[in-house]
Amino acid sequence: MNSAGERQESVAPLPSIRLKRVSMKKMPLLSAISAVALLAGSPLFAHGAAAAPDPGAMDARTRLANEFARLAKQTDGTVGVAVQRVDGNSRTVLNAGTTFPLASTFKIAVAATIFSRIDKGELKLDQMIAVDPAIVVDSDGIAEQTPHPGVSLSLYNLLELMLTRSDNTATDVLTAQAGGPAAVTAWLRKLGVTGQQIDGDTAHIIYRAFDIPPGPGTFAERIKAAFAADPSKRDQDASGKPNKSFNDDPRDSTTPEAMLDLLLKIQSGKAVSAASTKALLGIMERCHTGDKRLKGLLPAGTVVAHKTGTLMSIANDVGLVTLPDGSKFAIAVYVKGDTKGTEVQERVIADIARAAYDYFLLVG
Repeated sequence: MNSAGERQESVAPLPSIRLKRVSMKKMPLLSAISAVALLAGSPLFAHGAAAAPDPGAMDARTRLANEFARLAKQTDGTVGVAVQRVDGNSRTVLNAGTTFPLASTFKIAVAATIFSRIDKGELKLDQMIAVDPAIVVDSDGIAEQTPHPGVSLSLYNLLELMLTRSDNTATDVLTAQAGGPAAVTAWLRKLGVTGQQIDGDTAHIIYRAFDIPPGPGTFAERIKAAFAADPSKRDQDASGKPNKSFNDDPRDSTTPEAMLDLLLKIQSGKAVSAASTKALLGIMERCHTGDKRLKGLLPAGTVVAHKTGTLMSIANDVGLVTLPDGSKFAIAVYVKGDTKGTEVQERVIADIARAAYDYFLLVG
């Protein structure tokens, strides 16, 4: 879906729940030697590896946490971070226990639930699913490219559209196939993931974000009517003005730690079968959104299996990053309540991802 204000509708632009693809030149890969030299004087590695051990000095992980806090000050919103090496047992967290709106990052849990049903033989990747025109939600993909009735897609193609393009229509079709939001939350609990819950599909998340009450009609009809009745909603969409009650709502929310738990369980093969894990992470590696977020400052060619989320003042990106030696770390970065705009939100995410990358590359 194009972000709010990027596309003019006949009456009003429809709200976005993710950011469209942008391109950005990546930083060249630093060699270990040059990276150490560069970082030795940075706030993150102020007591570089060449310094004599100092029992009283902050350890590297504490300095990483402090660096996250410093970078978060670029925004006037609240930033949540959780990072952990895939084969490690310690994590670094900023604003632990704080909940953030999932926005489109909830689509990871939906996808994993679908794959769990495939593993049980309840669904098949090549199973064809009809797309009801009544549930179409504005976004890249189905709504834009197939505007006429008569669309059927395989589960595999729906998963591809949901995770790589953040297609909202594909998401709502898949949420229904997963058994509904409550079934996705139940799957998370069975997996042992607490602190994250799914309460709605994309249409209903957007309705709550803009305080649109329940009612009849398609998504497009309800948004059009709501914006016509209250033009301030249109302005809120275009400006990205925060909705504090929505940002603090426990529904459709997660803590950074809960998302990290989900990512690590997927990577470890504890969430779904080996074949499903490979397919799910493969799709996430093809994500076309958020090039200026987690991937924004990482070395060119870095493999990142991730999912973004965008809605008004909210900017998220979560995923698994592969280091040059083939090892990985999981990272979840959430921003809510920011009034400075997309550029600042994305810079915060990119800076935090780069700090984490350098930490795991040099310190481990």
